[in-house]
Amino acid sequence: MEPKERVKELRELLERYNYEYYHLNASSVSDAEFDRLMNELIMLENEHPELKSPLSPTQRVGGTVAEEFKKITHKRLMLSLANAFSESDLRDFDKKVCETLGVKKVTYMAEMKIDGLAMSLDYVDGELNYAATRGDGNVGEDVTQNVITIKSIPTHIKVDKPFEVRGEVYMPKASLNALNEERQKQNQPLFANARNAAAGSIRQLDSRVAASRKLNAFWYYFVNANEFGFTRHSEALNYIETLGFRTNKERRLCDGIEEVLAYVEEYTLKRPTLDYDIDGIVIKVDDITKYDILGYTAKTPKWAIAYKFPPEEVQTTLEDIIFTVGRTGKITPNAKLSPVRVAGSMVQRATLHNEDFVVSKGMMIGDTVVIRKAGDVIPEVVKSLKEKRTGNEKPFVMIDKCPVCGEPLTKVDAMHFCLNPHCDAKHIEGLIHYSSRDAMDIEGLGEKIVELLFNEKFINDIPSIYNLYNFRQDIIFMDGFKDKSVDNLIDAIEKSKQNSLEKLIFGLGIKEVGAKTAKILAKKYLTMDELMKASYEDLLAIPDIGPISATSISEYFKNENNIKLIEELKNLGLNMKYLGIISSDVTSPFYGKTVVLTGTLSSMGRKEATELLENLGAKVAGSVSKNTDYVIFGEEAGSKLDKARALGVKTLDEESFLAIAKVDDNK
Repeated sequence: MEPKERVKELRELLERYNYEYYHLNASSVSDAEFDRLMNELIMLENEHPELKSPLSPTQRVGGTVAEEFKKITHKRLMLSLANAFSESDLRDFDKKVCETLGVKKVTYMAEMKIDGLAMSLDYVDGELNYAATRGDGNVGEDVTQNVITIKSIPTHIKVDKPFEVRGEVYMPKASLNALNEERQKQNQPLFANARNAAAGSIRQLDSRVAASRKLNAFWYYFVNANEFGFTRHSEALNYIETLGFRTNKERRLCDGIEEVLAYVEEYTLKRPTLDYDIDGIVIKVDDITKYDILGYTAKTPKWAIAYKFPPEEVQTTLEDIIFTVGRTGKITPNAKLSPVRVAGSMVQRATLHNEDFVVSKGMMIGDTVVIRKAGDVIPEVVKSLKEKRTGNEKPFVMIDKCPVCGEPLTKVDAMHFCLNPHCDAKHIEGLIHYSSRDAMDIEGLGEKIVELLFNEKFINDIPSIYNLYNFRQDIIFMDGFKDKSVDNLIDAIEKSKQNSLEKLIFGLGIKEVGAKTAKILAKKYLTMDELMKASYEDLLAIPDIGPISATSISEYFKNENNIKLIEELKNLGLNMKYLGIISSDVTSPFYGKTVVLTGTLSSMGRKEATELLENLGAKVAGSVSKNTDYVIFGEEAGSKLDKARALGVKTLDEESFLAIAKVDDNK
């Protein structure tokens, strides 16, 4: 047999044996025979390098080291789901679905909400094309080389047409326990929960690390099922299972909302017995043909909802109350707790917000307290159990001086503030905020690194970040740093100079200016110089800018120190212009109108078209109603176009849309 034919035969055999082992919990060959075949394939690939493939079973052990993850634009948006937190929320969802469809009862598919990392698998001509994370829903990261180390995932399927499935990569509880035991032996920090461990494993640049973590995956959505003739989500899941995709066996078809509620109750109790973490139940309308009728919001489909389990409450001891200083000087009391596991992760700290919060709860140091995670994420103290006091508890006393600089505090409403402009804690928090993802997005300059570099006097303010390259050799010799990590950090700092204006505005930490407000300001004024000239009255005239925000922004740009800071950043080469699409004049026909996009536009993607319309002053909606002003349609437009015509909504084809928007296709 020719080497090429034998390699193909070996790959097919090994893929089949992997399927038997990881899907069927059985195997038709012994481990020794599997290893013999694998070794033969490795030998043939080494002897004939031209036959090597990144999708070969030999690559499932990892070995690829990437410089960075390239971006993948999803062929269809990866939407998130709306949340339900109670029985009444689920009944409301069911009521809306039934009313929209004009029926009394709907069949739903109820499934486990796996607590992992959302993933898309795209296949072309039966071969895995890429695996991509959700990212922002439109653009994700190509993590193919890490994902193929998960042996339950097929790299080849017996389908010639374009094919996409979506699901969740997760870390089984047993894998997490084994990983943390190993990390503990090596004095490394432990992973707080399986979700973080899975996400961290998939985002390793060295695929051997991902391979060692023993991840797995469930696939719960066949994206283009309708193109294969499927009309039911349940049928589509059964089909992808026959192709080798691992689906969750706990799913159940429910005839109406009462069966859904019974399923939710059942799995609320079964949750701890599963060998993977779940944080809720996903409920989907089973009839795929009804999805377009039910429609979408800008972020979520209206044919599915995620029921989130009630927060798990546990008891622990309030060992102490410590105080931290934020970037605005705000003093926050924080609970230091006896370590306790809550909703899958170890909790030792929780915010107590302010003095009034602690007093209203009647807390004393040494109390037994009840804690939970809000939305299974943020630890919070619910109450103090006064009946468990022993007499050794100590009363809470609010401090009157800054815990870092010692300056007297000032109380404003319920909050205490350190007003010392030279307080180190405020500087550190400000630098952390400036470097964060939503601000200047300087990868590698996280909380611990900022604090370390500040304490070692390598940075002390924002401009000093951009001079960090002067200390490269000194930083390399610090614990935890290597040549590559320092060079990557310096590259990330340099790259941040090219960010659009809104990132810088948000990064400056102006009071009352969040990421959304920063973008509004950038789009309105286009340059930092023009923004700095804006008066209180000018700012107040902008929609979504209120008097408090207008005052804060105006005062910020009157401050001599802030003006000096911006001049320094200009001299360091930071971009001071808005790089997005510039807003058109308000005389645009789309200004103030509600617009729905449907079908495929040939000249631009859905995200680009949405951004263009928003810059023309339109509100882009996900579904058609009597309040819709325009429906813009491309190729393969479906039921939204039909509904628009039935309602008498004005429709525009792509050519008409571009003509009205005055977009030059050749740009």
